[in-house]
Amino acid sequence: MKKLIGLVSLVALAFGFRGPATTVTVKGSDTMVILAQRWAESYMAEKSGSTIQVTGGGSGVGISALINGTTDICNASRPMKNSERDKLKQRYNSLGVEIKVAKDGLSLYLNEQNRVSELSIDQLKQIYTGKITNWKQVGGNDAKIIVYGRENSSGTYVYFKDNVLGGADYTPSMQSLPGTAAVVNAVSKDKNAIGFGGAAYAKGIKFAAVKKDDKSSGYLPTAENVKSGNYPITRFLYMYTRSKPTGEIKEFVDWVLSSEGQAIVSKVGYFPVR
Repeated sequence: MKKLIGLVSLVALAFGFRGPATTVTVKGSDTMVILAQRWAESYMAEKSGSTIQVTGGGSGVGISALINGTTDICNASRPMKNSERDKLKQRYNSLGVEIKVAKDGLSLYLNEQNRVSELSIDQLKQIYTGKITNWKQVGGNDAKIIVYGRENSSGTYVYFKDNVLGGADYTPSMQSLPGTAAVVNAVSKDKNAIGFGGAAYAKGIKFAAVKKDDKSSGYLPTAENVKSGNYPITRFLYMYTRSKPTGEIKEFVDWVLSSEGQAIVSKVGYFPVR
């Protein structure tokens, strides 16, 4: 009987059979969901027998799922908060593992008919806090600015608030939409609209060049400007795990960070982490 088991094992190895199929669950950032789906599709095509399940919902939703133990990997377009890490530590005696998997130029979307082509960080802050309300105040037409943004479970919402608004509250007139694609769609249909989100989602709109201050040059979220650091709202995109990745989770993360995985980052419209 032992000889038979050994023979079966040798045959399995010879033909490259894998063990029982393992499902890795990935949940979180809407900004990253298209990228994560492309990673999953390519990885599963290469690694037969592997299953990577990807869902969105927002960075906050993904982090909650990681804390609750209902996802293996959380995708996040912002760093985890200390309070979130504390919850992980209380439950798993671990602060979690942060893995930088891509870069993004957090982009400002304008309608293609908008005369405005560039905005400073301070102007963006004033628009999104409700202090600037008309395009003529920033060199555009005499028209009310229609402000679009994300819901508060979004990592992009949190990152923009922390790094552009300096922690100030969004204007009550901002229309919060459930996904980046919805923001892009809204801006593409309204010549007086402005929105923000990941660089990979830009279709049917134009980017605003962003200036660090009034004296600086404006930069678009291109690969060159993100890599050089000239684009002022450059951020990392993250994967988080509860503890140091092992097994299939480690294999998938390692593949994402490989040249093959990082090539997909560029194809989707984001920027390699290295």
